[in-house]
Amino acid sequence: MGEIARHPWNTSFTWSDRDGPFRALGPEQVAQFDALGYIVVDPLLPADLLEAVREETDRFEREVDAALQQFDGGRVSIAESGAITFSTHLVARSALLRSLSRHPTLLGICADLVGPDVRLYWDQAVYKKPEKPRRFPWHQDNGYTYVEPQQYLTCWLALTDATVRNGCPHIAAGLHRMGTLAHRYVDPLGFECCDDPPDTVAAEVPAGGAVVFSSLTPHMTGPNSTAAVRKAYILQYAPTGAMRCEGDPAAGPPTGRQPCEAPERQYEVLRGGVPAAP
Repeated sequence: MGEIARHPWNTSFTWSDRDGPFRALGPEQVAQFDALGYIVVDPLLPADLLEAVREETDRFEREVDAALQQFDGGRVSIAESGAITFSTHLVARSALLRSLSRHPTLLGICADLVGPDVRLYWDQAVYKKPEKPRRFPWHQDNGYTYVEPQQYLTCWLALTDATVRNGCPHIAAGLHRMGTLAHRYVDPLGFECCDDPPDTVAAEVPAGGAVVFSSLTPHMTGPNSTAAVRKAYILQYAPTGAMRCEGDPAAGPPTGRQPCEAPERQYEVLRGGVPAAP
């Protein structure tokens, strides 16, 4: 299984279970999220909105893929033409996706699982291609950029059916309660916190649904062994006041903290439990 260790900056984390009443989720769903670190919400997007979102992310992804092809091997960092592409910060360029980030169901889930005061933290379309099948390793979202508080939320929206064959998320259930884990970089795949965790589950989800999981939930996606592109759009939400930590974890405590408040893409979505003004 390989050693599973806490991140050096994760010295006093305690998982916080959520108390009701709940707006969008049932008590059983919230209990599963607290215990296992994830839930599947299906359906979430109606068919007409799903199609519009997919057309929008397709447009941006074509630009990203064309840009990647200008580099040697078609690769920049962990993104690679024909393998996997990341189209980031689309809410800053698309009125449709900016509106989607404030979808009533998503805001209800945020109120249930994050809190009354919430900002969008990150958004990206992730397309897993069939030409160069590869896995994306076991990692936590907070393992890429260490954010405090460590608990924020990832909503992995399926724009096409996500199955084991085309690279749906797999979840390492229960490990989120340890907080952020130590990660190592595996070239060219990305950061990895473990290689064979216990108690894993495949979170298959049809197009229009979502896998909702904690920033602390170790997850991976397998290779796409089908003939079609697996498409997902990811929206992440953090409590208002969240800070991005800076520094070298191997060298000691953080040397700085930056607020997650870039106005064009890290805007308020909930204030006092109600939708914030756009």
